Amino acid sequence: QVQLVESGGGLVQAGGSLRLSCSASGRTYSTYTMGWFRQAPGKEREFVSVIGWSGGNIDYAGSVKGRFTISRDDGKNTVYLQMNSLKPEDTAIYYCAAEGIHRFPPCVLPSCMDYWGKGTLVTVSS
Repeated sequence: QVQLVESGGGLVQAGGSLRLSCSASGRTYSTYTMGWFRQAPGKEREFVSVIGWSGGNIDYAGSVKGRFTISRDDGKNTVYLQMNSLKPEDTAIYYCAAEGIHRFPPCVLPSCMDYWGKGTLVTVSS
């Protein structure tokens, strides 16, 4: 069992930066693939980024590649999403998720994830 709690969301102007954190509890956290997803109003939840249990197997959605960076610190049971050059279209609730199955390449579908946080709101103003 893994519990996930996101933090770091907020209001930022276009072009600005935010760093999201996802704190995880559970003995086997370090063995999970961790992902970030987002859901904008009226839209389906979509993949943002994923990082494998070893810190490898990193992938990004095309819309955020080159602007967002995912990382994990297993000593702190935390995964991060550094978001730079934010755009109004990045506005959404951002969710942290964990998958207990190791896949290569990692699955980027919400349906693959076993655990979810409650989300943190990111609002980018123009």
